[in-house]
Amino acid sequence: MNTLEPSSTEPLARAFEYNHLVLILLLIILLLITAMMSAAESAFFSLKPLEKDTLKKDDSKSALIAKKLIDTPKHLLATILITNNFANIAIVIISSALLDVLIPSAGKENETLKFLIDVFVITFIILLIGEVIPKIYATKNALKTVKFTALPLSVMNIVPPFSWIRMGLVSGSKFIHRYAKKKGVKISSDELEHAIALTKEDNASYDDHKILEGIVKFGNTDVKQIMCQRLNVAAIDIESNFKEVVDEILECGYSRIPVYKESLDNVVGILFIKDLLQHLNNQDSFNWQALLRKPFFVPENKKIDDLLKEFQSKKVHMAIVVDEYGGASGIVTLEDVLEEIVGDITDEFDEEEIDFKKIDENTYIFEGRTALIDFYKILEIDGKEFENLKGESDSLGGFMIENAGRILKNKETITCNDIKLIVETSDKRRIKTIKVILPKIKDDL
Repeated sequence: MNTLEPSSTEPLARAFEYNHLVLILLLIILLLITAMMSAAESAFFSLKPLEKDTLKKDDSKSALIAKKLIDTPKHLLATILITNNFANIAIVIISSALLDVLIPSAGKENETLKFLIDVFVITFIILLIGEVIPKIYATKNALKTVKFTALPLSVMNIVPPFSWIRMGLVSGSKFIHRYAKKKGVKISSDELEHAIALTKEDNASYDDHKILEGIVKFGNTDVKQIMCQRLNVAAIDIESNFKEVVDEILECGYSRIPVYKESLDNVVGILFIKDLLQHLNNQDSFNWQALLRKPFFVPENKKIDDLLKEFQSKKVHMAIVVDEYGGASGIVTLEDVLEEIVGDITDEFDEEEIDFKKIDENTYIFEGRTALIDFYKILEIDGKEFENLKGESDSLGGFMIENAGRILKNKETITCNDIKLIVETSDKRRIKTIKVILPKIKDDL
C-alpha cells in the first residue's frame, strides 16, 4: 500500500503544475497586451505631420485601419485605456493568486513578504514592461507601432464588453465636456494682469512683457480711447477739384482719407490714394469722386477686440467713429488697434508727433489734447484712478475740465493719484498745455 501512495498523488501534482504554467503564460500575455496598449497610446497621439502624410499615402491594410482609428480619437483613446486597465487589473489578480500558492499564509513574515511583492515588485514590473519601455520605443518608432497595433485595436473596438464600455465612456465624456464648458472658470482681466506681473522674470524681455500687458487690456479698451480725435483728422471736401485733392494728399501724407459733404459729420466715402495713382496726369475737372469707397462707421464705445474682428471680416483698415448723435468723433485704423498690443508702429514716412516734453525725472509738459491712453503709456502708469474719474473725457485737458466742472485758468491745479496737473496755458475754449508733476520716490535707506 505504501508503494502505491506516491503514484496516486502524481496526477494531482502534474495538474497543479500545469495550472501554474497556464497562469504564468496568461501573465506574460497580459503584460504584452498592456505593453501594446501603452505603445499604441504614445504612437497614435505623437504622430508628426510628416508621418501622418506618409500614412495617408500608404494603401496597406494596416495603414487603412490606422487611418480610420485616427479619425475617431476619442473612441481610440477609450479603447486603449479600457483594455490597458483590464489587463493591469488581471495581472494584479493572477499574480496575487500565484503568490498565495507559492508563499503559504503562515506567519506574519510571509504576509509581509507577499504584501511587499504585491505592492512593489508587481507594480515595478507593470510600469517597466507595460509602460516605460513600450512608450520609449513607440515614441521613436511611431509610424511602425501605429501600423502594428492598428488591427488589434480595431478588434478590441468591436469585441464586447469592451465595445459597450467604450461607448459608455465616450458618451459620458461628452456630457462632462459639455457641462464643464458651461461651468468654465472665469478669470477677470485684473486677475490675469496680476498674474502676468507676478510671473515677470528679471531676464524676460521688456517688450514681450509689454505685449502681454497689452493683450490683457485689449478687450477692455474702447474705440474712443485710441481714435484720432476729430480735431486732428485730415479730410477732403467732396466739392474739391482734383488739384486740391492732390495738394491735400501731398500735405497730409496718408494712404486713406475720409471725404465729407458740407461737414465732417457727413462722411460720404473713403478715398484710397492708390486708386488715384493711374489718374495723376488728368485735368482738374477729373471726376475723382467716382473712386470713393463706402465708409465703415463704428460707435465710440465699441471694444477694440470686436473692432479687430470686424476689420478682418470686412477687409477694411479704417473706420469713422460716431457719437450717440451720429456725428463724427474721429477715425480709427487697423494700425491704431494693433499698436495697443505691440506698441507704436512707425515707418520711414511717419513724422514723430511731440505731444510732451520731459523737464526732469518727475516733471513733464503735455498738450491738453493728449489722449489719456497715451498719457498712461508715456508715464508708464496703469491709469486706473484716472479711468474711474474720467467720465466721458478722453484727453488730458478734457479730464481736467470734467473734474473741475469748468475750463481751468492758468496755474490752477488738480491732483489725481498723487499726480499733480497744473494748467500752463489755456483760453476761453480749451486747455492748451499742462504741467504734470509726479510724486517723488523716496529712496530706501
